[in-house]
Amino acid sequence: MTTPASLFTPIQFAGLNAAHRVVMAPMTRARSSQPGDVPNALNAQYYAQRASAALIVTEASQISPQGKGYSFTPGIYSDAQVEGWRGVTQAVHAEGGRIFLQLWHVGRMSHPDFHQGELPVAPSAVPFEGQIWKVDPVTGLGAMVDCPTPRELSRSEIAQIVDDFRQAARRAIDAGFDGVEVHGANGYLIDQFLRTTSNTRTDEYGGSRSNRLRFLREVIDAISDEIGAERTAIRLAPFLTARGMDCPDILPTILEAAQYLQEKGIGYLHLVEADWDDAPVFTESFRQALRERFARPIIVAGNYDRARAEWVIAKGYADLVAFGRAFVGNPDLPLRLERDLPLASLDPATLFGGNAQGYSDYPAAAATAQA
Repeated sequence: MTTPASLFTPIQFAGLNAAHRVVMAPMTRARSSQPGDVPNALNAQYYAQRASAALIVTEASQISPQGKGYSFTPGIYSDAQVEGWRGVTQAVHAEGGRIFLQLWHVGRMSHPDFHQGELPVAPSAVPFEGQIWKVDPVTGLGAMVDCPTPRELSRSEIAQIVDDFRQAARRAIDAGFDGVEVHGANGYLIDQFLRTTSNTRTDEYGGSRSNRLRFLREVIDAISDEIGAERTAIRLAPFLTARGMDCPDILPTILEAAQYLQEKGIGYLHLVEADWDDAPVFTESFRQALRERFARPIIVAGNYDRARAEWVIAKGYADLVAFGRAFVGNPDLPLRLERDLPLASLDPATLFGGNAQGYSDYPAAAATAQA
């Protein structure tokens, strides 16, 4: 009889080997160098401090200028950005870490100020309630601002975005990343294509489940062909309802996606669980239905502690667990979880933008004990 896996059982996944299953979740921190949205030495220090993770998934990085939706987020479309990210991957690998770049096109979750006054793009020109973080160029202060109704993408523009994803994946590998995770969650462009609430198209990209999944399949096919399926992953958010994404058909759509992703042989599937107080419950019946269709590695994220992480792995619903906020204030989070050490809290005022304060100045547990 085999012993059930635990959070600290070694694992092989996505072409990698890890001694445990504690993943660092992607988190927007908005500290790229300006102009140009270029990763820098401070970013390299921050990620290298957290290299003990089974896998680091970086903050989302726009695949093109059109894909940008927040101030100071890094990109992966220019030579300077590739060079900046190379400094990050070298720092993480020097500490023995593993790191995937999250590829991002925000779609309608954006603002004309990022696009020379032009409207953000989306599958359909549907009004919705959503806000993005934008820095005022005069005051230098950041604030949440409303997103306008987007304009609908043409078919030729969709094809260009698919190719932008492909090129971004190639640049990520050139920058030294171990693979890429496509951001298909949280109401961004791929998610917008999946849902009937945001996709009202009548061509081959809208209507039926198969049509609404077409863009996702084209992106994953293009990236897999470019860098290999095992180095390709995707993040999805089945139970998201915010940002105008409360689609009555999303769960069966994602189950259909999971079947395709299993057949494709991707490195892993990363599931975002809604983690606010009145969020929809991520049901066990859905976990079971998903696992029936996707037998490859699953990462889950959503306000987990060690006990819940052990439960979800022991049940076989997931293979790894990603931690977000806990990794902000605890660069050595795997050690703290394994030894049941106290977790430091984060400073919410320093999450977006700024300098080393609230970013790379959180001490490791050993340093805390000596203080």
